[in-house]
Amino acid sequence: MYQVPNYTETVSMKLSEVLADIGVDERIILKKRRTWLLLESITNIDYQLLDRKFKAYLFGSQSEGTTTIGMNSDFDNLICYKEFHVIQDWSDWIPGLYNHLMIQDNSVSPGYCLLQPLKPDAPLPLDGESNQYFFKDRTGKLLYKNSLVSYINSDREMHGPAGVRHGQLGFCDADNVFALHCTTWPTQARQWLYQQGEGQWPSAEMKQHCSRTGCFVVGVGCSGSEYELLEWRISTSLAERCLMFNLNITQIRCYVLMKLILKTFINPLFEDVLSSFMCKTVLFNCISNTHTNIWRENNLLSCISMCLYILYTNIINENCPHFIIPGNNLMRGKISHAVKPYILEILNNTIYNEGVALLGIKCDDLGSRLHLKFYNLCPIKKGYIISGTLLFNLALKISETLKNNYNHLKDSSPNEAVEILKNTISKTFNFQHEGLNKTASQILLQWFCTTLGSVLASINIHQFNTILADALKLISLGLNTDVASSKLKLASILYCVQEIQKADKVLSEIERRYDLQIVEPVCDCHLFERKPVRHGFFEVCYIYNEQVLQYTTALCVRFLPCEIHCVPNELRYEMFRSTQEERMFRTFDDNLWMEYAVVDSLPYLYFLQYKVYCHLGRHDQKQAALFKLIRTIKEEPNLGHRETALNILGKCMEQEGRAGDALQCYLMSLNIRGRNNAAKIHITILLSELINART
Repeated sequence: MYQVPNYTETVSMKLSEVLADIGVDERIILKKRRTWLLLESITNIDYQLLDRKFKAYLFGSQSEGTTTIGMNSDFDNLICYKEFHVIQDWSDWIPGLYNHLMIQDNSVSPGYCLLQPLKPDAPLPLDGESNQYFFKDRTGKLLYKNSLVSYINSDREMHGPAGVRHGQLGFCDADNVFALHCTTWPTQARQWLYQQGEGQWPSAEMKQHCSRTGCFVVGVGCSGSEYELLEWRISTSLAERCLMFNLNITQIRCYVLMKLILKTFINPLFEDVLSSFMCKTVLFNCISNTHTNIWRENNLLSCISMCLYILYTNIINENCPHFIIPGNNLMRGKISHAVKPYILEILNNTIYNEGVALLGIKCDDLGSRLHLKFYNLCPIKKGYIISGTLLFNLALKISETLKNNYNHLKDSSPNEAVEILKNTISKTFNFQHEGLNKTASQILLQWFCTTLGSVLASINIHQFNTILADALKLISLGLNTDVASSKLKLASILYCVQEIQKADKVLSEIERRYDLQIVEPVCDCHLFERKPVRHGFFEVCYIYNEQVLQYTTALCVRFLPCEIHCVPNELRYEMFRSTQEERMFRTFDDNLWMEYAVVDSLPYLYFLQYKVYCHLGRHDQKQAALFKLIRTIKEEPNLGHRETALNILGKCMEQEGRAGDALQCYLMSLNIRGRNNAAKIHITILLSELINART
């Protein structure tokens, strides 16, 4: 039986514990993968609802679960054009589509191809001349330039083949990689399907699954190639996702350690020489050529040394063969003779110092955590933070999807909005199959049903000054979307039809459920600097998956123009916040919400309570609600619409007869948002009333 020296076993076990503490353990990895695949499903439902001809895949270390907080990794949002049909055989040509033939011959670099456009009405090459999209070679063959991606991405900052979209502070950024999908397995990788190493990994079943995933072609050529401007890189990302999802925890920890070593000792000195994908490739090759009993927690130190040694050998030979397409040398043109000996020396020292070098890794405090482990001290685990961040990002994605789809309704009449929402609900039902697509569609359906019910309620109020049963039934289907926002819509509707006692009951229930130590406000209307999330939010999210969002998040309350009769008069002004001149200063994202009345859940809860208690004549409770509204505006760090909260507070002050305080609220609101702010309307009305009163 394979024996492990005591020292190696001790260090390996301590190292495994440290990695578990910083989030590299089975539970957190599975939570990451589930959440990111759910984000992927929601993104694709969003594309379908908006009739966008794209399909998204969220790749990278975030979705694999192979990163840590300290690495601050981004993710690859690979976006495919569904109307482009890439084929490898003429028999796969489909009439009516934009067919493109992959050319994989000796003229192109291994791992790359050329794309030849075909006619839509016959399986024949497309004719044409060279222009900004095409190049006509000496044989008369028309080929796509890979700069087509740059044209599509002309409105984004470019980073290689990816358009970078920077995220909010504290959350990962996205590289939007535009690609074309081929449903068949690449010719250059077919031999891999029949090879088998000593480790009998991947299994025949895994390879069979990989072969059904096809491949992508990405608009970037091989550096230094004669056809660099025409070549498209062949990507087997879906197959690689399958392989990553089938690694055991020691193999994943080994990969994370390799990336941490690169980040600490090599990348600061020699940036862009070695990549995490090279580390992944080395790991795959090591697993394929070793027995499975080596990959154990108590042998982690030996495993990382073995992987680093293979990487060392690859650098000496300046050849790191792609795992699936071995002819593709990932190190081609990457390592200069000047830096090569220095990188080899760093790796050599790391391999043979028996783990001492790991104590120098400052990322995630890994070195200091490892040192403390030998004294049986246990620093704070990071699984809580990771879980909370994952679910908060999921809540932001839900909010973004709603915002995108409601954009179609901002200029619609109430009756038109009803038909659009019915169509949206019908389309969303098409995803009610199984797995995470079903989960994603169920989440979104609740929100869409509540919005449809609210629009119908607005129509009912306008016509009959009451709410009909159909509207109430639809609203009730989405009352548990989150802690407050959907229920606040119901309370607002009840208030508008003077069902004051019922509104009071709903508001009391919301306040009971809104735990200030746990519930986190969620707003994606615009970018703002968020303060740290509540510790209680992290703790609850650590235990549960996406279902916990209904207990831990409170999204903005959005009222569309077609819901205006469900909105108290004081809040309706928000729908008319902009002058014609101010509209010119709006961004694209501003236009997605500034036509609505949008308010954070917690201040709206206290505002409605104030109004309800006024009607019920409960003076003490009215003053308590007013105090809570003031306190929330001052103390809640993560309000996305503080200026709106100040505006409705100002209206409360006016009702209290405190005109000076009301004016102060409006001025503070303008200090936060100088343009596109209903505070200007409130100030004008207030000053007019004061002048008229004196006259």
